Amino acid sequence: MIIEIAELRIKPGEEAAFEAGVAKAVPLFLRAKGCHGVALHQVIETPNVYRLVVRWETLDNHMVDFRNSEDFQLWRGLVGPTFEAPPTVTHERIVDLGPAI
Repeated sequence: MIIEIAELRIKPGEEAAFEAGVAKAVPLFLRAKGCHGVALHQVIETPNVYRLVVRWETLDNHMVDFRNSEDFQLWRGLVGPTFEAPPTVTHERIVDLGPAI
């Protein structure tokens, strides 16, 4: 499982429009090959900064399958106008720490 974390800086005053755009885009993610869920987090200390967290089966499911799809273009059309700066995207894996203490 790969976790995509996209940090999105939104134009001040456009937060509600951005959140509405993400809500409309959720089905685009969920029907993408290898997508296992999506969540949106807002940074409390900096309310125009969000983190979109998407769980993918593989890195290629995000970087190749989704990014080259029409749905990716629809996603960017829904939220792109609210961006203050280009998103910063990283990918993570969950580290198995063994049994919990």
